[in-house]
Amino acid sequence: MTVLAPTAPSAASADDVLGTSAARTRSAVLERQILEDPGRFRVLTGDRPTGRLHLGHYFGTLHNRVRLQDLGVELFVIVADYQVLTDRDVADRLTEHVEELVLDHLAIGVDPERSTVFTHSAVPALNQLLLPFLSLVSVAELNRNPTVKDEIAHSRQSAVSGLMFTYPVHQAADILFCKANLVPVGQDQLPHLEVTRTVARRFNDRYGSGAAVFPEPDALLSEAPLLLGTDGTKMSKSRGNSIALAAGADETARLIKGAKTDSERRIAYDPAGRPEVSSLLLLAALCQGRTPEEVADDIGSAGAAALKRTVTESVNEYLAPIRSRRAEYAQDRAYVRRILSEGNERARAVADATLAEVRVAMNSLY
Repeated sequence: MTVLAPTAPSAASADDVLGTSAARTRSAVLERQILEDPGRFRVLTGDRPTGRLHLGHYFGTLHNRVRLQDLGVELFVIVADYQVLTDRDVADRLTEHVEELVLDHLAIGVDPERSTVFTHSAVPALNQLLLPFLSLVSVAELNRNPTVKDEIAHSRQSAVSGLMFTYPVHQAADILFCKANLVPVGQDQLPHLEVTRTVARRFNDRYGSGAAVFPEPDALLSEAPLLLGTDGTKMSKSRGNSIALAAGADETARLIKGAKTDSERRIAYDPAGRPEVSSLLLLAALCQGRTPEEVADDIGSAGAAALKRTVTESVNEYLAPIRSRRAEYAQDRAYVRRILSEGNERARAVADATLAEVRVAMNSLY
């Protein structure tokens, strides 16, 4: 992502701005704690239903969701349908996109018997938390958020809505309504999570009367916090440079064939000097369960064409079972809607209880 500063930051200074180095250190500690006692953690995570989820989503956070679920961590997955309106006038094909998002989660292994999948719009009490949360954050703090700046820069709108500007506080409400204490994210989402931590801390200080009403959630960074898209920039649905989980084998091959590389014949893993080639190597390595250096050594001086063949074969082999499960679930849309209905009911019960606690803390029961 682009961090706005007087001069272009180095990778190290960008890490400092985003707090990535500290988050990586903290994530290592959290991983040990999860293995020791997964029941102490509750995760809130999710996505906006604006299109098909892609490999950047998967290796950035989706696979962590399933892993945490399987370890015994309580998982809440929000389909953030209201947040679709942050950067567009209308939510086109919203019902279809919501169902497609649920299908992606089922395909990768999210189990609705063990995890709660729900839509933002179906939980009114969640949205009632937004107003008191907004009162705890200044305009200047919202204006400094580098992720919001990046989203605004790539927005398709001629003017920025207030919903886009307050997006991090909406996410704070999403996370805190269920008192999640762990959020698996990519590095570009760290500024948003810091807003959530600020909101929780300030609410506790102002209204908690010595008790913590909300936890300050931790970020859990994945092993691949940032994969580049086929054009060499951040992989994103809105930029049209992503490889969707639901893409067929032929479409995947076409997209990877058109991916940006460089003119050097020998393939080497050098994220700073050769970011596009290195991102492709990382993608192949993640699919193969190996290191990028090992994949690069196998390709050697065979060039970009060989690299792209390796990546294509690796991705298609890795995604084959996910695509098969997705096609099976897609045959029963009533099942998808039932999952959402049951998840919405569970989420509403949690949000209602949290809102009641907030009203007591704010002395607003009358």
